[in-house]
Amino acid sequence: MSTPKHCPGFEQFKNLQSFTCKCPKCDTEKEIFSDEFEKSHKCANCGEEIDFTSCTYEAG
Repeated sequence: MSTPKHCPGFEQFKNLQSFTCKCPKCDTEKEIFSDEFEKSHKCANCGEEIDFTSCTYEAG
């Protein structure tokens, strides 16, 4: 039996892109992945809903 070289299920996530969004209310950063855009996200700090138009792409 061989040992896997990476986590099981890794293949489906290797093309994900990471975006950093800032909360419009308190400026706290939140990392959101490209497969999560259809979900709503709230700031962990103040609870404000985060607008995806404020996101910036983080390479890698």
